[in-house]
Amino acid sequence: MKLAILSRALRAYSTQRLRTAALDRGHTVKVLDTLRFGIDLSGKEPDLQFRGKPLSDYDAILPRIGNSITYFGTAVVRQFEQMDVYTPNTAAGINNSRDKLRATQILSRHHIGMPATTFVRDRADVIPAIERVGGAPVVIKLLEGTQGIGVILAPELKVAEAIIETLQSTRQNVLIQRFVKESRGRDIRALVVGDRVVAAMRRVAQGDEFRSNVHRGGTIEPVELDEDYQATAVRSAQIMGLKVAGVDLLEGNDGPLVMEVNSSPGLEGIENATRLDVAGAIIDHIDHQVAFPQIDVRQRLSVSTGYGVAELLVHGAADMVGKSIGDSGLRERDITVLTLHRGTHVIPNPRASTPLEAEDRLLCFGNLEEMRSMIPERRKRRHRVKKLPKQPIHDA
Repeated sequence: MKLAILSRALRAYSTQRLRTAALDRGHTVKVLDTLRFGIDLSGKEPDLQFRGKPLSDYDAILPRIGNSITYFGTAVVRQFEQMDVYTPNTAAGINNSRDKLRATQILSRHHIGMPATTFVRDRADVIPAIERVGGAPVVIKLLEGTQGIGVILAPELKVAEAIIETLQSTRQNVLIQRFVKESRGRDIRALVVGDRVVAAMRRVAQGDEFRSNVHRGGTIEPVELDEDYQATAVRSAQIMGLKVAGVDLLEGNDGPLVMEVNSSPGLEGIENATRLDVAGAIIDHIDHQVAFPQIDVRQRLSVSTGYGVAELLVHGAADMVGKSIGDSGLRERDITVLTLHRGTHVIPNPRASTPLEAEDRLLCFGNLEEMRSMIPERRKRRHRVKKLPKQPIHDA
């Protein structure tokens, strides 16, 4: 396998470990400065230049895109995707995870446990937003902070209001998030590769510091995750569109709470804590997947006029409940089920004999008009109504 590691930090621990792991396995590997690429759309086929010259062929890339070059870096990754070069982390996945608000919106849609979060811009909405997440103390986060930078704990309502107004006055976008007291300054970093957690460590904040990041002086220790934590980490990475990710979780009273999904996780801390060859696991995953480059299924399949990809929900009152996929009538309507999602479980390429249950979600390819006719009328959202105290009745 010929592999390119896209990184501006040639001598960084993670870059060197990945390079060494690839070389030890007999692969050809080069570290290429992401900013030295040029996207070439002047010919018949999408292409890339590197240092002003045509780029040689690569089987796979491993993006290590820094925050400061997200826009250009993801454009380069996207170009590799167009050239059918395998990447474990897509451009869309990197963009999804890099914006904390976007990541939270996507994960909440898939019912991933997270601390209560809100986002507002108007000054009049700040205090109600703080109250919606449970009141002070609250955590205030800049949307694009890293390594604990831009994360502030506000102990009181007025302090939180003042911090948010100050940040917004400098055109900073911030999230307001519930402070998970039971985590006690601890969090878990799970390193996901493919469909499994290959290593995990617990980070513990020191002294009065509530941020547990190693860059903030936090200590680290290996940890064995139970099935619930592992499943949450893997699902979060996959929902983001990432095959290699560092998923940060808090230990809440009701189970794991996802804080962040990192598309370029550092390897030094977790390898030192666990003594596991995480870099090797990443290279092995890429080697196994390189024959099947990631493609945008919706983009490719929707080229056929009148056909595309859509998600159908099996409702409790629907005729399909209790029937098998083969007896559901989908095939007769020119619809093929690609994947069945049932709760937290995913059944790829389900058999025709697979029975359907209420609330199953079917990822399908087929006739768009037929699928559109099967989508029920949108349900109206239920608004939470705040009960007002009863007023005393006075006799006239």
